[in-house]
Amino acid sequence: MASTARDLALAALYAGVIVALVASGIRPYDRLTWVLEVVPVVIAFPLMWATRRRFPLTTLLYVLIAFHALILIVGGAWTYARVPIGFTVQEMFGLDRNPYDKLGHFAQGFVPAMIAREIFRRKRVVNGGRWLAFVIVCVVLAVSATYELIEWGAAVALGQGAEEFLGTQGDMWDTQSDMFMALLGAIVALAMLSRLHDRQLKAIDTGA
Repeated sequence: MASTARDLALAALYAGVIVALVASGIRPYDRLTWVLEVVPVVIAFPLMWATRRRFPLTTLLYVLIAFHALILIVGGAWTYARVPIGFTVQEMFGLDRNPYDKLGHFAQGFVPAMIAREIFRRKRVVNGGRWLAFVIVCVVLAVSATYELIEWGAAVALGQGAEEFLGTQGDMWDTQSDMFMALLGAIVALAMLSRLHDRQLKAIDTGA
């Protein structure tokens, strides 16, 4: 019964994400930006569906991926520089820019860190807790750097058409701060969730 309730809850969560994805694509602020931002969601969801029997993920990871998808979908619909809640936070703390994109980059470290941790633990890629954490942080920084290279490539290929996708808002240190937020997200995820993650991994290993 518990497994059935879990499956139903996850199915409802992911159905909600798909509804949000479809709704976000009806009238996004900038169509090109929307496409570029939601591509990871469009790729990840079919991949998870195809591997759900052979390599089912922990509940924690399914939930994290769903919420990361929502962050990307909202950013794609409004563009990161124009997400309304970001303006609220900007006004609340007296910031000079909409900080929603920094939330996105924090999640870009937080969630991939747990994805890497799950794969490395289950496939026994790295032994030892400290080495595991070190390699995970390195992977996250590599993912973040790759994303920044993709942004650079989009800027070169599309010119002004990539301005909304970049979302630098005039910040000359945007690339560096994006990577720092991803690094911070990875560290926070490992510090907060490793014990919970280990319990769920153990349940998968024992078939509980």
